[in-house]
Amino acid sequence: MNTKKVAGTLAAIFVYACSTQLVAQTANTGDAVIHPLQLEAVTINDPFWSPKLKLWDKKTVYDVFDKLEGKYEPDRKDLIEEKAKWGRTRNAFLNFDRVAKGEKDINQHDGPPWYDGLVYESIRGAADLLIEYPDAVLEKRLDGYIDRIAAAQAADPNGYLNTYTTLMRSHQRWGTNGGDDKWQHDIYNAGMLVDAAVHYYNATGKTKLLSVAAKFTNFIYSQIGPAPKLNVIPGHGGPEEAVIKMYWLFKNQPRLKQKMDVPVNENDYYQLAVFWIEGRGNYGEKDGSHMRNSDSSYNQDHQSVFEQQTIEGHAVRATLLATGIAAGALENKDPRYLRTVNNYWNNMVGKRMFITGGEGAIANGERFGADYYLPESAYLETCAAIGAGFFTQRMNELQADGKYIDELERILYNNLLSGISLSGDHYFYENPLVATNHRRWAWHDCPCCPPMILKIAGALPGFIYAQNTDQLYVNLFIGSEAKADLQTGKVIIRQTTGYPWKGRTRITIEPEHNSTFGINVRIPGWAMGVENPFDLYTTSLKSSPVIKVNGKRINFTSVKGYAQIEREWKKGDVIEMDLPVQPRLVFPNPSVETIKGKIAIAAGPVVYAFEETGNKKTADFYLQKNSQLVAKYQKDLLNGINVIHVKGKNAEGKQEEFTAIPFYALGNRGMAPWKVWVTEK
Repeated sequence: MNTKKVAGTLAAIFVYACSTQLVAQTANTGDAVIHPLQLEAVTINDPFWSPKLKLWDKKTVYDVFDKLEGKYEPDRKDLIEEKAKWGRTRNAFLNFDRVAKGEKDINQHDGPPWYDGLVYESIRGAADLLIEYPDAVLEKRLDGYIDRIAAAQAADPNGYLNTYTTLMRSHQRWGTNGGDDKWQHDIYNAGMLVDAAVHYYNATGKTKLLSVAAKFTNFIYSQIGPAPKLNVIPGHGGPEEAVIKMYWLFKNQPRLKQKMDVPVNENDYYQLAVFWIEGRGNYGEKDGSHMRNSDSSYNQDHQSVFEQQTIEGHAVRATLLATGIAAGALENKDPRYLRTVNNYWNNMVGKRMFITGGEGAIANGERFGADYYLPESAYLETCAAIGAGFFTQRMNELQADGKYIDELERILYNNLLSGISLSGDHYFYENPLVATNHRRWAWHDCPCCPPMILKIAGALPGFIYAQNTDQLYVNLFIGSEAKADLQTGKVIIRQTTGYPWKGRTRITIEPEHNSTFGINVRIPGWAMGVENPFDLYTTSLKSSPVIKVNGKRINFTSVKGYAQIEREWKKGDVIEMDLPVQPRLVFPNPSVETIKGKIAIAAGPVVYAFEETGNKKTADFYLQKNSQLVAKYQKDLLNGINVIHVKGKNAEGKQEEFTAIPFYALGNRGMAPWKVWVTEK
């Protein structure tokens, strides 16, 4: 870090006058691992998130499964033509039924090769939502799907299961014999099966899908790995973390093996993940043994991950691989793993992340662009932002630094939410920062985004709090109640908040008995005048957060993104935090040529945009560094939002007032041009 950067960082650390002897101490986080609270330990009751979660649980989950079953009216040209040709819409579950009947190489498969994986991802998301919102009807429906999946697996004596490869090119398993796993998704689909099985077991205690996943993984382990096994890595990142999660499940619950229909050696699963991580860039021996075709940065296979200094290639594959490497680091603490994930994250957030948390500048290959290449019309796939969210959460778990949650929060309130309509049944694949004719679709030829939305929606309660043996962490400001087990005893923690529209959060602590421990409350970087930890974006914000304990304002220093309050806690103690959520101007780093001379608007974690619906023509609207920004809550607009009234100048230089709405709310009032970045003039 250079001297200028150090000075800027120190200037952003505020220490407040003490009106009491109670002082928050430096957070003693070090590099210690912290653990998110389990989903069953957290209940959300929040004015912003609860309506969305309930909509997604009651409507979106069913919408996604209905459409996977082919129950949709196509609204895109490709799917309209497909229905006209077939006389029906595609049905992902027919693929399993065909395989269960013993069909092979029939040259017929509904949907893309990764359709199996989308089924599994949807089951995972639905399983997590079952924990927050029990639903016997949904659970019964999922059990029916699992029966069909198990029947398809039973058709193969080894437990192999990838419907596309079986029905279209059965001689090319794993992408061998002239195949390509980047297209076939044999291993990716297997990984998503494992992921779904672990989550469904955690939600229901049922082992049928877990047995299917374990049987398949046992077969993969027998086929793929060090010589003389096949030298094959996943064509799409994601399976690495999934098999580590299954390894953790059986490692932590050894008696579970007795309930399984197949043998389990959890160490095999961990070794498989290690091979997939460490095998990238390793194409075989010089004598020709254990060879495979060399690949490219598209699949993060251009060199060993331990040599990779930047995050490259297909943005979803890259972020999900990074999540897997971070999970591996949680297990093995290998400094090579730690160095790699830090290289990835620092490059992603410091030079390649868009203001909305979006990832993937280039449509061709759905790739990351070069450093500081951040065009307004960039691709910004919903799945890529979600993958970055999962990666970022793992980094917080690994290194206990609030900066990771800052960027997770940026993703959650912007690029994630923009991916789904306010009605809960239409979706964006791309999320550009400027658009003229962009609309959400009911279903897509590659509908990968809705299942990913369900996955992160279901995981959300687990992102709010974390702990180690004697510390609690408040990561997200979401109305909720959570139960934690610390070394000093059980603790209930409750939040009430109007976030993100209001900056005040009230945190009530209820230990089972008076006890001393630390509570680490995240102080968002933007609230300290640090819009981005690497100055990719900078802010005009000058205000400061305030923290009170039992009504008394305290001094605090933000260290690694947290203020730690270490004291003896008793039942009914209250922490109040006020964050400066008033509108602010955001400026890009001068190295970002594509948006040089432009300004964006944010308030709290929410990025704003100008949409021509409700405005005059915005194309010739200009902002100034002293433009007046006034936020006002409008209950009846777009399900209730803060609108920002902005005074700027039109093409003639005359002052006009425009309104900005949250980026995530764009496109919900019909198609109209929008833009996030506005020229400074």
